[in-house]
Amino acid sequence: MLPEIKKILYATDLSRNSAYAYKYAVSYAEKFDAMITLLHVIEDMGPSARAMVDAFVPPEHHKKVIKESTKRIKKRLSVFCEKVGKESPQCPMRVSSVLVHEGNPVEEILTQAKKLDADLIIMGSHGKGSSSHPFFGSTAKRVVGLSRVPVAIIPIPEGETDVTFYDI
Repeated sequence: MLPEIKKILYATDLSRNSAYAYKYAVSYAEKFDAMITLLHVIEDMGPSARAMVDAFVPPEHHKKVIKESTKRIKKRLSVFCEKVGKESPQCPMRVSSVLVHEGNPVEEILTQAKKLDADLIIMGSHGKGSSSHPFFGSTAKRVVGLSRVPVAIIPIPEGETDVTFYDI
């Protein structure tokens, strides 16, 4: 029996052209009648940065900032989906949820893929990894190496693309 793709995890860093990879997630979702979970991970601060923030920023203020950032990111992702929806009317209906987590991007992507029982992970790569893998960024490379499910890495073009998360 051929494997089915019904649940897609689209992981994004929200960089300028990362929306380009999202179009691939929508295309796969339409082709396989799958649902997409969008995931953005706010990278955890290192211990010294965390200590400085804790010393000068009250914990409740830090939580408030994270909560507000999460709300803005979710709004941005939703608006982007509506924009892509002009090309693909099914786009908004293909998104089952938008997740924003704080932590290590690789660990969070793998954890969410397992938790969601994802059949495919789609993510863009800026190609800033080692010279032995010029098309893989370090996060993408580590996800590919550790994932138990297939991972589609979409090379992110440089320069302008037709739609970006920054347009929103």
